[in-house]
Amino acid sequence: MTPGFLAVDSGGSGLRVVLGTAGVDGDGPRVLGRRASREAVRTGARGIDPGHLLGQLLPMAESLREETGVVRIGTVVVGAAGLATLGDALRAELPGALARDLGVRTVALVADAVTAYVGALGPRTGAVVAAGTGLIATGTDLERWYRADGWGHLLGDCGGGAWIGRAGLEAALRAHDGRPGGSAALLARAEERFGPVAGLPGRIYPRTDRPAVLASFAPEVAACAAGDPVAADVLRAAARHMADSAAAVCPPGGEPLVAVTGGLLKLGDALVVPLEEELAKRLPQARRTAAEGDPLHGSVRIASDLATGSFTLPGDEKMLWVTADPDG
Repeated sequence: MTPGFLAVDSGGSGLRVVLGTAGVDGDGPRVLGRRASREAVRTGARGIDPGHLLGQLLPMAESLREETGVVRIGTVVVGAAGLATLGDALRAELPGALARDLGVRTVALVADAVTAYVGALGPRTGAVVAAGTGLIATGTDLERWYRADGWGHLLGDCGGGAWIGRAGLEAALRAHDGRPGGSAALLARAEERFGPVAGLPGRIYPRTDRPAVLASFAPEVAACAAGDPVAADVLRAAARHMADSAAAVCPPGGEPLVAVTGGLLKLGDALVVPLEEELAKRLPQARRTAAEGDPLHGSVRIASDLATGSFTLPGDEKMLWVTADPDG
């Protein structure tokens, strides 16, 4: 039987795993089975914890092999949040462990921004903004990768869900204090969601999931935008930040593709309409396109292309790192 591949998407909401076989004669990859966990892979002093990732992945792989009858897994692609800055331990340990425990010959460790890109556009020139709780933009001219933002909710992620939520709560607190720039509508929404705003710092600052808590207020900002100019201005500013990041990574020349992906698009027209306007202003040469798929689709595409020898994307030590056993 044709060797299979494992495609993995590891993020803040847990682990998603697909076992499949590569396409032949122009056919796309075949997905044979799926598994998922809701336990996010831990990070520590060494960065992303390889032992914790393997502790979840290996039982899933064995279960999928039994379910599908795939005897050998030849390729594994792990798309991981934080890989660019926290992936040294994964690069040091994962290929050897997967070779030992699963007989894997080719391993690719890929930043989730790159799997989002490949899921959205495939191996084509352009830029992709991945907008969820955080925000990162990735682009390529098929010779190298470009990245903008993705610096986390304290230093960046400008225009992402946590950024919108924090800006909305700031406007609520301004209204509470009687300062300019406040929004009575957002103040009412904040107190309905979190209780009296005087206690808001104590409810948010100690939380280890602070970005998610802040992002949970972004839908409230969007809900107020139609009737509240302050909320509308927050979303317009978010759209400008997103377009700035897209412009920073979009290759010059030609007609590159630009796509936006991620859960933030669920905020609807209150964000999407100003975002389309800002992208048109910043990137008039680019062609807007809908994302074809999500980061897990990107991992599947990379795995299939590696398995068939048709992989053409540029390598990068931090963002797309491939190691292969020459005897495999």
